[in-house]
Amino acid sequence: MRLIKESLSKKEISQIKKESRGYLKITADLKNNLMVIGPELHADGEKLLLAKGGKSENIWGGGINLLTGAIDTIAVLNLRPNLENESMEILNSKTREDFINLVKRVFNL
Repeated sequence: MRLIKESLSKKEISQIKKESRGYLKITADLKNNLMVIGPELHADGEKLLLAKGGKSENIWGGGINLLTGAIDTIAVLNLRPNLENESMEILNSKTREDFINLVKRVFNL
C-alpha cells in the first residue's frame, strides 16, 4: 500500500506492474488529489487518506488493469447511501469522471 501525491514515472509504473500482477486497487481522495495504490481493501486506503486529512465523502474506490489501461470505479467502499450512491459503482457522473481523470493523470494515460 502506497500513498501517491503526484504522477508516477514510467520506471515506477513498470515496477508496480511487476508487483501487482496487472490489477491494482485504488482508493482516491478526489478533493485533495491523493491516491492510495495497492491496498488489500479499499477501506485500508480510506483509513490512510482520512489520517492525511481527507473526508469520507471525497474518498472513492476503484482500480486499474495495468496491462490494458482499463479503469474501473467499483468498490464496496463506494456503497454510500448517505451520498446517494447505493451501488459499488460510482454513480455520480462527475465523481466518476474525477476519479478516472485522477487515475489517468497519476498513471500518465
